[in-house]
Amino acid sequence: MFVNILLLVLGFFVLIMGANWLVSGATALAKKYNVSDLAIGLTIVAFGTSAPELVVNAISSYQNFPDLVFGNVIGSNNFNLFIILGIAGLITPLVVQSSTVWKEIPISFLAIVVFFLLANNFFVSDHSILSRIDGVVLLAFFGLFLLYVYKQLKNDAKPKVGQEKTYSSIIIWGLIIVGLSALVLGGQLVVMNATDLATSLGISQKIIGLTIIAAGTSLPELATSVVAAIKKNNDIAVGNIIGSNIFNIFLILGLSSLIRPMEYSSIFTIDIILLTLGTIVLFIAMFTGKRRKLDRWESMLLLLIYVVYTVYLVSKEM
Repeated sequence: MFVNILLLVLGFFVLIMGANWLVSGATALAKKYNVSDLAIGLTIVAFGTSAPELVVNAISSYQNFPDLVFGNVIGSNNFNLFIILGIAGLITPLVVQSSTVWKEIPISFLAIVVFFLLANNFFVSDHSILSRIDGVVLLAFFGLFLLYVYKQLKNDAKPKVGQEKTYSSIIIWGLIIVGLSALVLGGQLVVMNATDLATSLGISQKIIGLTIIAAGTSLPELATSVVAAIKKNNDIAVGNIIGSNIFNIFLILGLSSLIRPMEYSSIFTIDIILLTLGTIVLFIAMFTGKRRKLDRWESMLLLLIYVVYTVYLVSKEM
């Protein structure tokens, strides 16, 4: 068991380093071709910080651990929304652009609804399964989201030339390839040792996925949003979380179900309800008041809700 814990920690470390190298390489590549910082934040950074969830879920799906697949995505999204935004909002009140309130948060809400309907097969049968057809539907929504982002960036892009340190193409592609390799290795370590720990301790895959793996794979989002909040870059702090949550459902669950259709368990319904309510609370918090802002007291409320939720989750297993 001690060895499993060490390897699990090592897996998370490799995941985080891999994500960091991937984001660094991809960012350098974007800057090399004068792509705007906004474009980098909404696309490359969002994808890079979601890469650990993608790798862990791809491996879990291939090895037929559906509870880890759903638990990781739902748990990561809840962790992003309640913990990461809560911490970032305590550092500084988060003021965002109107598009975040009126478009991107509603898109993240739509992602939850679409996933829940597809997983429960409301339109097909009574058997709850996320099929390959459902995966294609999720990926189609992801394509529409990318089209929306592209149109936004086309209007907002303001390239910065000659202001950032540049790297050679060899270094850039080296960072990207090494980063991806580290993500695969770290993902394998996390999945194998988390499942071994769950078995030895008698803890369900659901709890492991919703807590340990979800928190571990969300560390890149945590680091990105905290640094952005410290630097008063509120749009990156919030946009990274909202974008990652959309990526997790549309892209990661879409690809996971293409690898292997997965039976959805109703035990995740309470967690999806929490995610839905949290998204609505975030929308209301930023919609009300004179500015589109998440205040410190609202951020503290998000953190307290997650603590109560986690205690409830663990107590059910005891």
